[in-house]
Amino acid sequence: MLKVTQQPSKIKKNSAVWHPCSQMSDYQTFPPLEIASAQGAYLTLKDGQKVIDIISSWWTKPLGHGHPHIKAALEKQLDAFEHVMLANTTSEVVENLAERLAHLAAPLNKVFFASDGCCAVEIAMKMSLHARYIQGQSKKTHFMALQNSYHGETMGALAASDCQLYREAYESALMPVKFLQHVPYVQGENDPLWQDCHTIWPQIQAQLDEAAPTLTAILVEPILQAAGGMKLYSQDFLKRLSAWAKANDVHLICDEIASGLGRLGKPLAYQHAGITPDFVCLSKALTGGFLPMSVTLTSQSIYDILYDHPIARSFLHSNTFAGNPLAAACAVAALQTLDDQDYFQKAHHMQVALKHGMEKVASATGALHRIRSLGAMVAADLTDEACASHKRCAWAIYQEATREGLLLRPVGQTLYWFPPFNISNPLLDVVADKTTQAVKKVLDAC
Repeated sequence: MLKVTQQPSKIKKNSAVWHPCSQMSDYQTFPPLEIASAQGAYLTLKDGQKVIDIISSWWTKPLGHGHPHIKAALEKQLDAFEHVMLANTTSEVVENLAERLAHLAAPLNKVFFASDGCCAVEIAMKMSLHARYIQGQSKKTHFMALQNSYHGETMGALAASDCQLYREAYESALMPVKFLQHVPYVQGENDPLWQDCHTIWPQIQAQLDEAAPTLTAILVEPILQAAGGMKLYSQDFLKRLSAWAKANDVHLICDEIASGLGRLGKPLAYQHAGITPDFVCLSKALTGGFLPMSVTLTSQSIYDILYDHPIARSFLHSNTFAGNPLAAACAVAALQTLDDQDYFQKAHHMQVALKHGMEKVASATGALHRIRSLGAMVAADLTDEACASHKRCAWAIYQEATREGLLLRPVGQTLYWFPPFNISNPLLDVVADKTTQAVKKVLDAC
C-alpha cells in the first residue's frame, strides 16, 4: 500500500540544491524524495504516495509533522510580528520560553539563544573559555570529549567530534581535543554497567587526571551518542564523570541536541544520572521541528562572571536570528504539549515496543546484533557477515526501505528508529515489517 517507486525524471538533473550530509553522486541513480506535504508520522510525496518518517526528520519531530497546537501558535505569533533582533529588545514569547527552559533545566537559569545545534555547542565552549579568561585561569584552555562523540560541524564543535568521516579534511585547522577512551557502553537500563561501572572507572580516571591541569571543559552527549553510531552508555559513568569534573574545577557541557526533550524517557537525558552540568545545549526537537532554534543554558555563577563592565567581561557572541519569536512560539507550544500530554513518560514506555520490533527484524533477517534501546529510540548494528555481502550494505537498505515506504537513514552500519512519541503501536509493527523486507531484499540480492 505504501510502495514507493522512484521516478528520477521528476527531479531536475541540474538542480541547484547541494544536499547536506550526502554523497551527491548517489542522487544520479537514486534521486531525493520530492515532498508535497507531511502530517503525523507520514511524508506525502508529490505523486501522492506516503512514506513513514521513522527517524523524525533528523530527530526533530517528537510530535510528528504538522502538529496543530504548534501550527496554531506559529500563526498567532505571525499575526503579531515575525522577527525583531534580540539585542536590546525582548518580548513576551521569548521571555516565556526562557522561563520554561530554566524550569526544565533547573538550577541552570540563564538561557542564551542561537539558531543551530552546533552554534549552541560553540557558545558553551566560548563561555567556558571566556570565564577562565576573566578569572585569570590561563592554563585552562583545552577541551576533552568522549570517543565516538559528535557535536557539530562548525570548527570548534567539529574539533570536539571524534568522527573521522567529518573531520579528516579539516584536521590541520582544528584545535587539539583529547577523546576519553573506554566509555562503558550498554544495551539499556538492564545492563549491569548502567548501574555500576566501577571496574572500568580507574582506566577512565587516569586519563582525566592526566588532562586535568589544562582542562576548561568536558563535552558529552548525555547517555546517547547519536551520530557516532546510536551508542548508549552507562548513567553511572556520567555520574562519576560529573563528580570528577566538579572536584577538579572542570566545566561539564551536556550536548542534549539529539537526546534531550524526552527522547530517552526523561525531559533531559542527563537526568538519568541525577547530575547538574554547567552548560546544556538544546536544539532539534526544541520547536517541534517547525523552525531552527538552539539554546545554551548555564548557571547563575557563569552568568555572574560574564556580567559586568569593563567590556571584556561581556559575552559578545551573537547570532542574527537568535531568539526568533516565530521559533520561540513554536518551542513554547511544543514544550507545553509535551508536558500537558505526559509525552516524556510515554516516551519512557515506548522502549518495550521499539525493542520488541527491532528484535523481530533481527530474528527474521539474521543480519542485526547489539540491539540497544532507551525511551523512544532503538538501534542495532548490521553484522559483519551482512556488511561483507554488500559494499554499501546500509545505503542499499536505505534505498530498499524507501521503496517499501519507510524513511530509514542508517548511521554508518547502524539501523535505528527514532519515531515521534505519538506514533501508534500498529504503525510500529508496520515499520518492523518494512525494515525486515528491506534488509531481506538486500541480502537476497547479494
